[in-house]
Amino acid sequence: MTDEQDRRRPVGAASPPDLRPGPDDRLGRGTEQPYEPIGTRDRLAALLDAVLAIGGDLDLPAVLHRIVVTAMNLVGARYGALGILHESGEHLDQLVPSGLSEKERAAMAGVGMPRGRGLLGYLIRHPEPLRVDDIASHPASVGFPAGHPPMRTLLGVAISVRGEVYGDLYLAERLDGRPFDRDDEEIVRALAGAAAIAIDNARLFGHLRDTAEQFQRLLLPTLPDLGPFTAAAVYRTAAEPAAVGGDWYDAFLLPDHACAAVIGDVVGHDLRAAAAMAQVRNMLRVLFYDRRTPPSTVLAQLDETLLALTDLPVTTVCLARIEPTAKGWALRWSSAGHLPPLIVTPDGRAEYLLAESGVPLCVDTGVDRPDHTHPLAGGDVVLLFTDGLVEHPQRPLDDRLAALAQLAAAHCRQPLDQFVRSLADRHPSDGHDDMALLALRTPPNA
Repeated sequence: MTDEQDRRRPVGAASPPDLRPGPDDRLGRGTEQPYEPIGTRDRLAALLDAVLAIGGDLDLPAVLHRIVVTAMNLVGARYGALGILHESGEHLDQLVPSGLSEKERAAMAGVGMPRGRGLLGYLIRHPEPLRVDDIASHPASVGFPAGHPPMRTLLGVAISVRGEVYGDLYLAERLDGRPFDRDDEEIVRALAGAAAIAIDNARLFGHLRDTAEQFQRLLLPTLPDLGPFTAAAVYRTAAEPAAVGGDWYDAFLLPDHACAAVIGDVVGHDLRAAAAMAQVRNMLRVLFYDRRTPPSTVLAQLDETLLALTDLPVTTVCLARIEPTAKGWALRWSSAGHLPPLIVTPDGRAEYLLAESGVPLCVDTGVDRPDHTHPLAGGDVVLLFTDGLVEHPQRPLDDRLAALAQLAAAHCRQPLDQFVRSLADRHPSDGHDDMALLALRTPPNA
């Protein structure tokens, strides 16, 4: 290693820099701190760290931003951007920038998407690595739009995914004031290869997640007209992994004019769990509609049937019926190891119906299943939900349940479909499990 290479590191640094994007990477770099590029040996270590970093995220926008920030850190660039090509391959469709200060962002607020002219367009048409020591003097340069920060040096590298150019990685202005050199080009080209794999994985993951959610929705019912009740439901797949799950909901009118409501969760996050969910939901619907017996009796019969005829995983269920009474309405329910219903009144009071819960299905048919009853007034909302809405590994469950109750009270005056979306969007869980919500509102008092 030469003396020049040995000096290529941040002043005072004893090891490669942390390549994880921090607040300064997102909001813009300052030019006050002195910078010396990283030495060759340290660059290899930093590149390995970078490959691991960008490969550890499966959210595509996060991956794209991480690639830009990582490249900036590797070569000490003040500015960076990842231009994503339009499907025609003729111009940029998206641009992911980093390094701009708030003032620079404001100055460029009216600048539109680059349309493939100048050096950006040159790299699109000629996807070989491009190093420019003086942008203004390059034959393809057309200048910068108004408000664009001045830039003199440029390093551009194409990123190819599955043999096609996905976009171009642009870096400008080394912090030490020097032009980009061959070492910079080589390490950014190496990063581009890893970036292509990370982008491809993120795109495949996104496709898998969308497909899983679509498949799950096909298994779940479209809520029928439940008049005089109103109902709304939401299902969301887990953030990770992108897989079908066992959460489900159902609601339908019974022959005695009561309204049936079901929420359930089959253990697992795979096709087996999804298939089991469909079986349990269909059997439960038939039993509840046909038997016209208390919810506990229906759950007991379902449990015996599952154990006798199937080999399904453990399943939790809350089975309820909202039935008319002389004074209004009553909720009658039985739980097989499931979280309690949440009642939200029109004036914003939220109360969990804490009562004895039976064992989950497919565990022990010899344990008695209790029924519970709670009066309802006109306009009350009954919320049934799965644990994916509230589970968080670093927080107590009671704390997350309290947060959900507070959230439900704050949004109780919304239309019911908007109400369940608000809860799903602002859920107090960590988002790593699929979630289902079912809300039913009793008719207003006459």
